[in-house]
Amino acid sequence: MDLKNKLCIVTGANSGIGKETARSFAADGAFVIMICRNEKRAKAARQELINDTGNTGIEIVLADLAIQHDVRSAADQIKQEFDQIDVLVNNAGLIANKREETIDGIEKTLAVNHLAPFLLTNLLWDHLQQSKDARVINVSSEVHRMGANAFDLDDLQIANNYSAMKAYGVSKLCNIMFTHELAKRCSDTSITTYSLHPGVVRTQLAEEAGWAMKLFYWIGKPFMRSPKSGAQTTIYLATSDEVTSMNGKYFKNKKVVEPSAIAFDDDLTPQLWEKSEKLTQLP
Repeated sequence: MDLKNKLCIVTGANSGIGKETARSFAADGAFVIMICRNEKRAKAARQELINDTGNTGIEIVLADLAIQHDVRSAADQIKQEFDQIDVLVNNAGLIANKREETIDGIEKTLAVNHLAPFLLTNLLWDHLQQSKDARVINVSSEVHRMGANAFDLDDLQIANNYSAMKAYGVSKLCNIMFTHELAKRCSDTSITTYSLHPGVVRTQLAEEAGWAMKLFYWIGKPFMRSPKSGAQTTIYLATSDEVTSMNGKYFKNKKVVEPSAIAFDDDLTPQLWEKSEKLTQLP
């Protein structure tokens, strides 16, 4: 798919995989919206991308994805300014230091990693449908397999026996379950959706994690992929003509792989959708 003059949105676009994804889109001539939390970092990243690509069509929308009001405001700003959306990459994510609830009363990892993409995608739905070939790409992780062992629809926020990696794994499983259910619901539209594992990448994912996780990242850095390498599957899913027949699938290294069986459970995925609607107060 030719991205020239297409509108591409990337969350968490000021660093890591998100920035490399935005860089590739900008280099291909797309108009890029960077949804970022930190204004200073976002402005620096935007200028870097303009300098590297020569594309000045890059806009920043500020939002803390842990806060549902910010997600709604970001969606409103985009919808007021643009008529259609061609690519939405739900990339932003975190591993928390400890169990923490947002201002909305939601466990923070679930709020940022799953509910923010769920809410943003639904709020932008009508604009996505205006595109002839819109794509929604959700960045998940192989850690979802750990989450599959801990998944409890009645305890999505890990109120019991919390651990940072359990919460992260469950949230990444929710990304794939959301993608699977979304694919069913957009089967009669021009929209396709995909989830993916980017690899173990040198990013700021563990920025808010505890010391043990930060130590793991520091020790493992020499063995991790670069953000540019980690962004390749996302870029492939946004641009390849080959994937249009693979709606709802989970990818790794640009290839379809089978996620944990629970991720495509047709009894559970609509229940997760309904639960997510309640948690985000969608009508």
